[in-house]
Amino acid sequence: MNRPLVGALFMAVLLVVYLAFTLNYAWILINDSSALVVAMGYALVVLPVVGAWALAFELRFAVVSSRLMKALEAEGGMPHEEFSITPSGRADRAQAQKVFEDFAAAAQENPESWQAWLRLGLAYDASGDRRRARWAVRRAIGLSKGPTA
Repeated sequence: MNRPLVGALFMAVLLVVYLAFTLNYAWILINDSSALVVAMGYALVVLPVVGAWALAFELRFAVVSSRLMKALEAEGGMPHEEFSITPSGRADRAQAQKVFEDFAAAAQENPESWQAWLRLGLAYDASGDRRRARWAVRRAIGLSKGPTA
C-alpha cells in the first residue's frame, strides 16, 4: 500500500467536497435579489476554480513524478544505498546532506539528464528541502519530455 498516495487521494476527495459546498453556496448567493450578495456569489466562484486548477496541477505532478521514479527504478538508478533510513522510515538528514553534493555534481555534469535531476530531487527531499526537491523533480519532468516539450 502506497501511504502517501492514499493520503493525497483522501485530501483530494476532501478538497472536492469542500469545493462542491463552496459552489453550492455561491449559487445560493447568485440567486439572491441583492446586487451586493450576487457580486459576493460571483466572487465566491473564483475559489473553486482556483482550487480545481491547483488540485489538477498537483495530481498531474504526482502521477508524472511517480512514473519517472518507476522508470528510474527499472533502469536501476534509484539511490537506495545512498540514504540511510531512520527507524521512522525517513531518510537520515545528516547522512543525506553528506551525499547531496554527489547528486548536485551529477546534475551539473549532465544538465540534460532527467535521471540526474530526479535523483537530485530525491536528495533534496531526503535533506529536508521540499521546495527545491519539487523544483528539481519538475525539471526532470520537463527534460523527460524531450526537446520538443
